[in-house]
Amino acid sequence: MERKVLICGGTGCTSSGSMKIADKLEEEIKKKGIADHVKVVRTGCFGLCALGPIMIVYPEGTFYSMMSEEHIEKIVEEHLVNDRIVEEYVYEETKTPDGIIAYDQTNFYKKQHRVALRNCGVIDPENIDDYIGKDGYKALEKVVTEMTPEDVIKVISDSGLRGRGGGGFPTGRKWQMARTIVPVADQKYVCCNADEGDPGAFMDRSVLEGDPHAIIEAMAIAGYAIGATKGFVYVRAEYPIAVHRLQVAIKQARERGFLRKKLFGSDFEFDLDVRLGAGAFVCGEETALITSIEGNRGEPKPRPPFPAEKGIFGKPTVNNNVETYANVPQIILKGAEWFASMGTEKSKGTKVFALGGKIHNTGLVEIPMGTTLREIVFEIGGGIPKGKKFKAAQTGGPSGGCIPAEHLDVPIDYDNLIAIGSMMGSGGLIVMDEDNCMVDIAKFFLEFTVDESCGKCTPCRIGTKRLYEMLDKITKGEATMEDLDKMEKLCHYIKNNSLCGLGQTAPNPVLSTLRYFKDEYIAHIKDKKCPAGVCSKLLSYKIIPDKCKGCTKCARNCPVNAITGKVKEAHVIDQAKCIKCGACMSNCNFGAIIKE
Repeated sequence: MERKVLICGGTGCTSSGSMKIADKLEEEIKKKGIADHVKVVRTGCFGLCALGPIMIVYPEGTFYSMMSEEHIEKIVEEHLVNDRIVEEYVYEETKTPDGIIAYDQTNFYKKQHRVALRNCGVIDPENIDDYIGKDGYKALEKVVTEMTPEDVIKVISDSGLRGRGGGGFPTGRKWQMARTIVPVADQKYVCCNADEGDPGAFMDRSVLEGDPHAIIEAMAIAGYAIGATKGFVYVRAEYPIAVHRLQVAIKQARERGFLRKKLFGSDFEFDLDVRLGAGAFVCGEETALITSIEGNRGEPKPRPPFPAEKGIFGKPTVNNNVETYANVPQIILKGAEWFASMGTEKSKGTKVFALGGKIHNTGLVEIPMGTTLREIVFEIGGGIPKGKKFKAAQTGGPSGGCIPAEHLDVPIDYDNLIAIGSMMGSGGLIVMDEDNCMVDIAKFFLEFTVDESCGKCTPCRIGTKRLYEMLDKITKGEATMEDLDKMEKLCHYIKNNSLCGLGQTAPNPVLSTLRYFKDEYIAHIKDKKCPAGVCSKLLSYKIIPDKCKGCTKCARNCPVNAITGKVKEAHVIDQAKCIKCGACMSNCNFGAIIKE
């Protein structure tokens, strides 16, 4: 039997040793003399990062999770040689009374619909033949040989594809602007924004790691549509695997004639290069990104003029993010109606989310627009660990907001998220439970924004700093109710007066938590208590005398010697010395220490 063994080569699994596992697998396969009919493929991300390293064996689709080198010898001997699945290593959810089911029938995968991620975890991203075998570059060939630029723009417009980078601007309209605002130019550019910087976001990185040729093909299509012959992929240098695979893919595409040369016998030529970003979050804003590509400090510029008129080196430029481009080849091949049949009236297609935080199935998911948050969290995500209650989900990163439990059944799309005080953003989705303090969450995102502000405009540079200081006062129990009113006014001032999207959306985490969790702010201010028990300045740890066994473990683990007591007698915590680190509580085996 011919077999294919797929090993996840995404960043998550690679950091857990998946490439060493792949090496070990190939070594054992050679030892057993079955290398002729068992192929090992290093792929991109499978999505279910919580269970990595992941290995899938075809044709059965057997899902092995949490692999290590020690597991490989048994899997090769039992499964690959003797056709016996090693059930002890199989993902638990694939085990049913009727036998082992394929991984795509599990709760995590069966509600997903993969378009942008269609090749991630399926092909070898460093092998162009794998991509071609999945209809790769057919869309580019169709565009160049059968369609006019206007035809291409019409298909993209009719599909309803909107930018997946945060703003949700219609992609077809953006391309049309770049084609017609300056119809004739000595040079136009196509740009890919891969500067994904939101905390907890890894969507674009995973697409570049798992399917880089899709981005190359889509950018060439965009180039044909607007009349550009040159493209840039702006990707942060912290993504070494994505950068490497993209560079390999570009080299292969050039060698096969999909870049540089006159494509498919036409007069159209297109080429692209990679530009590395230094990790500035503000460079995700398109004018700052363009400034950085030009070799200058990454700072935003006022708009208009928009990049479609005056972008890279002053030339008309189309800028879309990775996920947006990843949809384009499939739209060209399958048609606008196919894509528009998914999603909601104003938000067509699918959306990729990086699912993280307090949830069982952390990882990468792609769902049709209109799927509810409840379905994502409790069906695809597997719910909240340890039986805790869902409290909120944060979408859109530092630019987004927190969605409370009362909105769990709102269909997720661009307009609905804005209506409830959040935004789609690039697709980070962080789940929080009852142990999260919403004031602390707002403070976390403001601290990030303060660090990442480029400092060009005063409302953002100074305003976010003052906003952070107000939140810090609240978490320390030093604020007044008047401070709360001042903070809300400052939020609106920053939103209305900042130069770019970073500053304009920076107050969103504060405004959304004020809207839905104002009682927590009031508890911090009036009661000097953190209801979630997170803000250390408002906490105290106490030992319950009746439960304390006098084992001295808490005292031995206290870093500041704040706990005293004799052996086999109840201990006491000196509140003046206590630094609220929680080491005593985590080390107590008898539940004798409580947090108030």
